[in-house]
Amino acid sequence: MKRESPILYDMLSESPDPSDEAISAPEEDLWFLPGPLEDEPDFLPPGPRSDPSEATLVDDWKQAEAGLAARLAHVAGKLGALDDRLLRGPKGWRHRLALIEAAELSWFAGDRIGADRLALWVGLRLSGVQDDAAALARAGWSVRRLTSGPGPEAGLAEFLGRNEPDNKNEGDTQFSDHAQAWSELMEAAHLLHPISRACMGYHLWSLAGLDGQGGRTESAITAARFAMGQSRGAVFAPLAMGGAGGLRASGTACERLNRWLDGMEAAILTAMRQLDDIEAWDQRAQAAMAKLSGRTPPALRCVLTEWPLITAPMAEELTGASRAAVQRNLEWMEACGLIREVTGQGRFRMWRVTS
Repeated sequence: MKRESPILYDMLSESPDPSDEAISAPEEDLWFLPGPLEDEPDFLPPGPRSDPSEATLVDDWKQAEAGLAARLAHVAGKLGALDDRLLRGPKGWRHRLALIEAAELSWFAGDRIGADRLALWVGLRLSGVQDDAAALARAGWSVRRLTSGPGPEAGLAEFLGRNEPDNKNEGDTQFSDHAQAWSELMEAAHLLHPISRACMGYHLWSLAGLDGQGGRTESAITAARFAMGQSRGAVFAPLAMGGAGGLRASGTACERLNRWLDGMEAAILTAMRQLDDIEAWDQRAQAAMAKLSGRTPPALRCVLTEWPLITAPMAEELTGASRAAVQRNLEWMEACGLIREVTGQGRFRMWRVTS
């Protein structure tokens, strides 16, 4: 019998290497080995976040505009139709729409002032005992910015009426610095449509450090003026009179622009309906008052198309007629069904047009 080699015997009887078992074992059994680095928890404190660059911000809005080009063109056409109608209509129409828009923006900002109360404040500085004088003043500021004056393109600080305090601490950032940063962002997006630029400027308002007292109202008023671009009839683009959903700040640039266009279209349609109603009333009142003589009836009719609510002292001041002439014509118009009295009182009465 042939004897086996001792070397071969030792190789066959050698115990297996534990590392070979580790290599062939499934991963779930290797509990004693450290896991991958990407699975390890990160116990380091978060570092400072870097703000997005100006080019990145503008590119996001350029992509959003490109994706909503057809929708943007549709809304821009409706805004152009409103601009043309206001160009051909009486000047009082702009004032009436500004009162309605400012009142709606006050609800969005939390002041909750109706167009009637705002009209009395703007016309005669009349306020009730429970009215907030500061809120009325802010709404009156909105009306002035929505009716006349240079737009924000001429200078943001001048448009908002912001003045730097004389006792600022050294190292404090001035408002002019924040306004300059916002203006530079708007200038970098000069290739965007004015409606898209206005939406971008509204949503970048807080990023530029312009939030503060009246920040939501100021940003909306600035955007409303910015959206009109080179208009001829309209001073501002309606944003809130159809609902403030377009002013909600959440989502991507595309989502925000889409909501902005929806809200602007609803506001434009509301403004058009307001003009339809007041134009129909004006034609009806003109036909009914044709037999009246004097300058008070046509002047009073113009005041009623411009203001949603008037009082006898307010009409007297705006028309330049005597109290007796104003009171007599108001009573005649009420008897003809052209206007109605809304207070139901014998004194301090107020009138508005009938639909």
